[in-house]
Amino acid sequence: MPDELLPADRLGRVHFVGIGGAALSAIARLMLARGITVTGSDAQDAPVLDALRRLGARCFVGHEAAQVGEADSVVVSTAVRADNPEVVEAQRRGLRLLPRSAALESVMQGHRVLAVAGTHGKTTTTSLLTMALLATGVDPTYAVGGDLADTGTNAAQGTGDLFVAEADESDGAFLVYSPYAAAVTTVDADHLDVWGTEAAYRAAFERFVARIDPGGFLVVNADDPGAAALAATAGGRGLEVVTVSAGAAARPADLRLDAITLDGGGTRAEVTWAGRPAGELRLSVPGRHYALDAALALAMGLRLGLGFDELTRGLAEFSGTRRRMEAKGTAAGVRVYDSYAHHPVEIAGDLDAARALTGTGRLVVCFQPHLVSRTRVFGAAMGQALGAADEVVVLDIYLAREESEPGVDAGLVAAAVPLPADRVHVGHDLASAPGVLAGLARPGDLVLTLGAGDVTTVGPQLLAQLSEEGRDG
Repeated sequence: MPDELLPADRLGRVHFVGIGGAALSAIARLMLARGITVTGSDAQDAPVLDALRRLGARCFVGHEAAQVGEADSVVVSTAVRADNPEVVEAQRRGLRLLPRSAALESVMQGHRVLAVAGTHGKTTTTSLLTMALLATGVDPTYAVGGDLADTGTNAAQGTGDLFVAEADESDGAFLVYSPYAAAVTTVDADHLDVWGTEAAYRAAFERFVARIDPGGFLVVNADDPGAAALAATAGGRGLEVVTVSAGAAARPADLRLDAITLDGGGTRAEVTWAGRPAGELRLSVPGRHYALDAALALAMGLRLGLGFDELTRGLAEFSGTRRRMEAKGTAAGVRVYDSYAHHPVEIAGDLDAARALTGTGRLVVCFQPHLVSRTRVFGAAMGQALGAADEVVVLDIYLAREESEPGVDAGLVAAAVPLPADRVHVGHDLASAPGVLAGLARPGDLVLTLGAGDVTTVGPQLLAQLSEEGRDG
């Protein structure tokens, strides 16, 4: 972290190492929109690199020292190793090195920042808040950890003073920001490879809350013990707290959801705000957890003084975020969805939503564990959550930045799935997954691919295989 966090217009020419990632590509888009010269590299070519090229960025495939070029500042993804040749070259030349958190802070300066944090649901909540605000005409700048289906992008430069940002805790990035207001979805131990203990992880959220502007406010999910506990931290600083609940009617909350109903492919609920009925919330995405995400976004908009009707119209228009219960297509009567869920709580929530969509068919889940460290801690709980499916395929662990570890593998997850052994399929790699699923799926079934790794490639391959087999009616 540099000693001084400069605004984006003082960074000079900026080179991104890992520009294809969700976080860095969003920051690059915003810098390009402000006329900053941007270059970048990534290990593989991808549509996001083409999109950035069309916006004026020069993007390379692969990493070489010469690609740093004439950059003044170099932004480095958390997924990039310290021995990356471009990082080494930037260090050799004494260039300004920025982690993604410092780069995001640079484009947020000069705005009133609305930050969304939490273990689960922060990408969806950030997306919902963005759509709600756009419907009111305030035209915020935003940076989200996934592409919004409605705008087709993960970031855009607005004309208003508000900046909606996903505040990620995985590497401590959210401790760099000083938001005007924040929403916290949940606080449930994760990323222990970084934080070490659950206590340290929870303490990081307390430090995040302490960074909120004294004149701002905090919105918390009162149904989640970890998030609700932050109200005391905020109250102790004299910060206003807005509570949201979709739980027991006896629980007091500033904004309540009641009569939550999964209606076909969507969700609806009755909203009470400040003790009075406010109207109906409708979503075009299914799931109780998505309704609670929307309620947090709605509460933040209402606290900003924006209109209920406009905010709920924007929420109703939200059609999803890439890799969050994303419909990939249908072939042979088999519907395929994809989701980023990789923690037991997220898995349980998405399987509950998928079950509402399945109807009379079966729910077939293909899960790829993400990170050895996470699987070691949560593997058994992941398996328990997967038991809500009818058939489960557990792929090899997506290692990402870690090395394999004896005894921590897909079998650890599969052994905990509370289904008959012949309905739990383990020992398959990514390449074999489409064939395995094609053999399992029947017309009327819903196949859901789950995980934060490259399991997202399985769904399209499965659809292509079903079509090629002549089973697509």
